[in-house]
Amino acid sequence: MRGLVDTHKLHTICESGNCPNMGECWGEGTATFMILGNICTRSCGFCAVATGRPEPVDWDEPQRVAEAIHLMLVKHAVLTSVDRDELKDGGSLIWYNTIKAVKNLNPDTTLETLIPDFRGNEEQIQRIIDAAPEVVSHNMETCERLTKQVRIQAKYRRSLEVLRILKQGGMRTKTGIMLGLGETKEEIIQSMEDLVGVGTDVLTLGQYLQPTKKHLPVQRFVHPDEFAELREIGYELGFDYVESGPLVRSSYHSEKHVIPGYGKSKWLLEKQTMLR
Repeated sequence: MRGLVDTHKLHTICESGNCPNMGECWGEGTATFMILGNICTRSCGFCAVATGRPEPVDWDEPQRVAEAIHLMLVKHAVLTSVDRDELKDGGSLIWYNTIKAVKNLNPDTTLETLIPDFRGNEEQIQRIIDAAPEVVSHNMETCERLTKQVRIQAKYRRSLEVLRILKQGGMRTKTGIMLGLGETKEEIIQSMEDLVGVGTDVLTLGQYLQPTKKHLPVQRFVHPDEFAELREIGYELGFDYVESGPLVRSSYHSEKHVIPGYGKSKWLLEKQTMLR
């Protein structure tokens, strides 16, 4: 997998983000590709991806991504990208072209897109909707109070609006939140309620791990029992799928997040089994 990624001059968030689940996901035929380069125009306090002046847009990248997915026999692909705030289209044209190229060459591969906020620009968000991936994800990352500290150039309410627009456009929507940055349980539940309010289908909750000493420190390691409790609360609030655990990342088990009703049905079965 790594050899093919290098040969096609591609980037994966699995490697750039130091993901702890890379071996498991790649072994299951799931990979997360990062398009539009590996230098971001934003400087989030939690993220290991480099910040700076990005390289020019590579218009051949969509076809290379599609071909790599084909050669790797990837069953489920996740596309994500750095933020490209310096571009007039926010990178949305490359996004559209990549989704279309992947679907044309790999009709049996399911696809999740983990998109930036495009500064809330509806025309750019509509390009993702028009390309019609199976799942569209946009991560909240943290609660409203900590957003300015954790996602310096982002806005909590703007991200909620992005998810609302996607849902209204008929997308299956998803988001992720990190725990251990100093949030309270009440703030996380409030965020979950806000997300259900805009129709979000899938929620992932995981432990924040400091990638380097220059990034935000871990305020607390959350006990697995707390993750289990939040999973219960998430389903009770109305999410269709909740993935919650210390090593959960937004793309973890993402191939299962495509299936409507799968997570909730599994949760209800667990509850019925416990009652017997």
